[in-house]
Amino acid sequence: MFDTMTMTKIVGGFCGAFLVFLLGGWAAESLYHIGGGHGDEHAAAYPIEVDGDDHGGEVEEGPDFATLLASADAERGERVFGKCKACHSVEEGAHGTGPSLFRIVDRDIAAIDGYAYSGTVAGLEGNWTADELNAFLESPKGYAPGTKMTFNGLGKVEDRANLVAYLQTLTN
Repeated sequence: MFDTMTMTKIVGGFCGAFLVFLLGGWAAESLYHIGGGHGDEHAAAYPIEVDGDDHGGEVEEGPDFATLLASADAERGERVFGKCKACHSVEEGAHGTGPSLFRIVDRDIAAIDGYAYSGTVAGLEGNWTADELNAFLESPKGYAPGTKMTFNGLGKVEDRANLVAYLQTLTN
């Protein structure tokens, strides 16, 4: 059917086309990709001035945390607590990877005797008020850099309010 020379030409043609494809991709990337990676600061080439302030610099914020907490749903907070169960318990004195969260609201930070808190959390002063819990739950590593808590945090303020409302019920 095919002799060796014909087969060599066909394979050589495919290899040459593949080489052109790879080199073309590399050349296009170097020609059209200007600037660094993500996160670099870039200036607009042609800034457009806009009259009016309907999309101005300040972002409108929602209700404050205290208002959300006042109308929070503890049952939903118990469902949100499902994300915490892997490391925390709500039983008094029953610690997991993290300390028990029984009666945590308004308790001193790092106050449980016998639990080995990270140096960062052990050095924090004050109480776990609703506002402090909100800040910690939003970003544990941002609130206490160096904490051994690996959870990234709860992005939705409503979830944080519901969770704190649930934690407030853990008094008996």
